[in-house]
Amino acid sequence: MPKERSECRQSNYLLDSYFVRVKDHNSYFILIKSQKKATFIPISISYQTIFTSRSGRFMMRKFIESRIIRTSLFFAIFWLIVNYSLFGQEKKIDQNPYESTYTKQEVYIEMRDGVKLFTSIYTPINQNKSYPFMLSRTPYSVRPYGEDTFKTNLGRNDWMEADGYIWVFQDVRGRWMSEGLYTNMTPHIPGKTMPKEVDESSDTYDTIEWLLNNVENNNGRVGQKGISYPGFYAAAGMVEGHPALLASSPQAPIADFFFDDFHHNGAFLQSYWVAVALFGYQKDGPQSESWYKSVNPQTPDGYQFYMDLGPLKNASRYYGEDNEFWTQLVEHPNYDEFWQKRSIIPHLHSVDHHVLTVGGLFDAEDLYGPLTIYKTVEKEAPALSNRIIMGPWSHGDWARERGAQQVGYIHFGDSISTWFQKNIEAPFFRSVLIEGTEPNLPEATIFDTGTKQWLEFNAWPPKEAKKMNLFFGENEGLTVNSQVESSDSSFDSFISDPKKPVPYTEETRMVFTPRKYMTDDQRFAARRPDVLVYETPVLENDLTIAGEVLAELFVSTTESAADWIVKIVDVFPPDAAKNPHAPAHIEMGNFHMMVRSEVMRGRFRNSFEKPEAFVSNKPTKVAFALQDVMHTFKKGHKLHIQVQSTWFPLIDRNPQKYVPNIYKADESDFVKAEHRVYRNAKYPSKITVDVLDKR
Repeated sequence: MPKERSECRQSNYLLDSYFVRVKDHNSYFILIKSQKKATFIPISISYQTIFTSRSGRFMMRKFIESRIIRTSLFFAIFWLIVNYSLFGQEKKIDQNPYESTYTKQEVYIEMRDGVKLFTSIYTPINQNKSYPFMLSRTPYSVRPYGEDTFKTNLGRNDWMEADGYIWVFQDVRGRWMSEGLYTNMTPHIPGKTMPKEVDESSDTYDTIEWLLNNVENNNGRVGQKGISYPGFYAAAGMVEGHPALLASSPQAPIADFFFDDFHHNGAFLQSYWVAVALFGYQKDGPQSESWYKSVNPQTPDGYQFYMDLGPLKNASRYYGEDNEFWTQLVEHPNYDEFWQKRSIIPHLHSVDHHVLTVGGLFDAEDLYGPLTIYKTVEKEAPALSNRIIMGPWSHGDWARERGAQQVGYIHFGDSISTWFQKNIEAPFFRSVLIEGTEPNLPEATIFDTGTKQWLEFNAWPPKEAKKMNLFFGENEGLTVNSQVESSDSSFDSFISDPKKPVPYTEETRMVFTPRKYMTDDQRFAARRPDVLVYETPVLENDLTIAGEVLAELFVSTTESAADWIVKIVDVFPPDAAKNPHAPAHIEMGNFHMMVRSEVMRGRFRNSFEKPEAFVSNKPTKVAFALQDVMHTFKKGHKLHIQVQSTWFPLIDRNPQKYVPNIYKADESDFVKAEHRVYRNAKYPSKITVDVLDKR
């Protein structure tokens, strides 16, 4: 039964409401579920409704008579509340289609060191043909547990499910129902020779070997995919892979915790602090329920909560030594051996099969990972079948279809995730694992977030792109490819106060992953005295940035430490049309859409391993890469740069007085400082971008 899910909370129940159409009929229902129960409520619809198929579900995208639908939904939910409150029961209806099309098996697969990993296997009941395996390994649980309880979504892709796979889900070592101790970003051990030498590559290898020998009716071919942390496990499984592993798709993969997720260029992402509990505590034996307890800030105001927390050393109020991950963060503030050996990047030279890396251009969590993994595999194995797709998505958006694809208040089009699943992901795996052929797909499929269209390239970054230098100039100007003549003393300055840091958003929010900020309106920041701005005149022609972005700043500070944040912003025309998908009060005229942003912890400007203090008042070069961009700044728009030193609480506050370890800084270490950004012939601060001619 196809369905589209939305969630609401009412009374003490989690209610899932669905619009449902019975296929090939004109009957419509609202299906409302709670836990293991389900109820259908009929709706009379005599007008046109448009549906789009997604993962065995139908999503109602437009409502010609939306008032009637809303009224029907209201009464349906009201009926369910009464049903629960007065009668405490409802008719149980089995609606999981997988129960009639798959068998589910739960097994413990023994690794080479004797540790057993919990694995759920969903095999098609139709045994008229053999099937490839599709493996996903996760630290987030393969729930639901129990051979009579099925997942409600196996492949997150209708076309892959139609092609037919044996779906395999595994709790990784030390998580949930699996045995062993958990290690964040398990270090890879190259050239393993001892039975007790294990890592995620060997666990993937041993799992595949067991599946091939113990699951009937397989065709001997294996693929794997995963999003976010499971994307790391897919990337790690590519290294020294099993001969039967023919296709891998790391999607939004973590590649290195010093540059993804918990750090960006060494700066701690304080918004992630609440997630430390998720990864920090070991469990006592197999667990089907959470064994860790997350911090409850007891406020929706993240900015105030973290200001009240004070220096990071005060986090000991919430995390003790039993939280292994927090202890590791505190004791390893630099890119030392602890972090280096957890990076999968140096080991990608041994990948020998088809790879499709997937990422979101507005992924607030893992943007470094997909770009770096693709580029590294391309460099180490240029002849390999290696592809990348980057879309207008936030974290993992491509695995679900909402109809309108929007990040924040920016709408990029409709059914974009559906297009990816049908035209990229499903054909990639189908070609390799079912047909045994080379995927007929572009090398790089990248979405232009300005023109809002897909583009195809033979390489990424595009080989035809040309370098353009945007120099900081007088009167908040940007000049192209030439430094405007000015005195050697020309600079712009601002006072940075750790007690009044620049917020990353003007909204009051307390979130783990602040997805929306990636396209947020930056006018609020541009109007602050502690944010420098530089801007082109109104563009007379389209300007397309396609590829890498490098910030090269010449700066100084009156103290000995500072962070540097650079944002690239698209300023819309004053008369820009409203976005009908955004709230009614959101105006797009003069909207300052953030296209890309990044932070550099200044102490790491020369080395992430060996931090250095700034010499007070000495002009110093700070260069760092922002993540790649594919964006056309349209005629009539302006390209706008912002430079600032705080970005709170997205990143932690820098004391601005140099201390060996910011995690252990005292309140007295946090001081005001005057920062300067130089813009002259001797110290020419600039942003370098890759630019495409009109295609």
